[in-house]
Amino acid sequence: MNDSSWGAPTGAGYWGLPDQGPSQGASPAGPAYEQHAVEETRPMPIVPEIPEVPAGGRDQDDDRGAARPSGPLFRDESQGGSRHEDPRGGQHEPQHQTQHEPQHQTQNQTHRPTQHQTPYVTPHEAQHESRQEPMPSAAQPAPAPPKKSAGRDLGAAIGVGVGLGAVIVASLFIVKAVFIGVIAVAVVVGLWELTSRLEERKGIKAPLVPLAIGGAAMVVAGYVRGTEGAWVAMALTALAVLVWRMTEPPEGYLRDVTAGVFAAFYVPFLATFVALMLTADDGPQRVLTFLLLTVVSDTGAYAIGWRFGKHKLAPRISPGKTREGLVGAVTFAMAAGALCMQFLIDDGAWWQGLLLGLAVAASATLGDLGESMIKRDLGIKDMGTLLPGHGGIMDRLDSLLPTAPVVWLLLVIFVGAG
Repeated sequence: MNDSSWGAPTGAGYWGLPDQGPSQGASPAGPAYEQHAVEETRPMPIVPEIPEVPAGGRDQDDDRGAARPSGPLFRDESQGGSRHEDPRGGQHEPQHQTQHEPQHQTQNQTHRPTQHQTPYVTPHEAQHESRQEPMPSAAQPAPAPPKKSAGRDLGAAIGVGVGLGAVIVASLFIVKAVFIGVIAVAVVVGLWELTSRLEERKGIKAPLVPLAIGGAAMVVAGYVRGTEGAWVAMALTALAVLVWRMTEPPEGYLRDVTAGVFAAFYVPFLATFVALMLTADDGPQRVLTFLLLTVVSDTGAYAIGWRFGKHKLAPRISPGKTREGLVGAVTFAMAAGALCMQFLIDDGAWWQGLLLGLAVAASATLGDLGESMIKRDLGIKDMGTLLPGHGGIMDRLDSLLPTAPVVWLLLVIFVGAG
């Protein structure tokens, strides 16, 4: 398309308004046509070309409504009547106004930019508007769901568990005094882990020395003097904690002694009920039943929860525990309880084992949740690293400690103190 098709020859310099006719000395905008010729001509669509924009940006005369050089600089979106164009693509501009020109004059006035017409488009904006959206890439196949992980080193956990079980069973059925020593050592190590984590994470300084001495004495007193000896040792341990803490400044005294009394009750006092079970004639069988039911309950909860667990049991406390795991713990513990009461405990019945297994599953789960609550408050995952695949001693005692008094009490109710 040459320049003449836009209505003015090259270098014409026509800048006059359409309704005022050509400016003085300006060349005509294009050949004039008679009225009948214009009406008989079918208008052809105009494809607007984007003019070059001066370096200073858009023309400053836009806001003042000044006329522009010949050629359509605006998109043809007028709201009024039809526009007649030159058959060659130029717009019809009459050279002289006559009595036949009012209609042409009205039509040519549509060249004026109004608020109803599309504003001037710069080359940058036109390029931006013509930019097409990128085609979406082909749908990728969904990645395979990750396999469930056990969350621990099973090889190390099984090896450590078998080793501890061998030591416990050997000391339990060979010499009872050795088993009492095993309990005392576990209590002292558990107290050390608990007090260390309290001081590291919370700045709580529970006195370890009176707790360790009183805790070991508590286990021995329970085995030798029964429940009365356990209660007396507990009271003396709490008193020793109060006195020991007086040797330090009073800041934080109440906080430290409260944590110390809690530790004395939580670890050694609850462990003393294992020693109380051992005092019966069938003491080793009772302790073995207690250990088996607790381990089976934990194993059932772990296996069923890992394989089928979908519904969280206590997500705010322990996100890994599920309701399906709880069902597994109850089922496994009740089955093991029926077998143990029928074949290990003197004068025991299988139905008593069902009730015992149910109680063990409940107490073991609550004990595990209680330990998880403590660790979550401290901001830690494990109480220690002494046992590979398990964590610390307290991570293995979490379900055993609260279960010991439950099993001791139910066995006394079912078959007596022995």
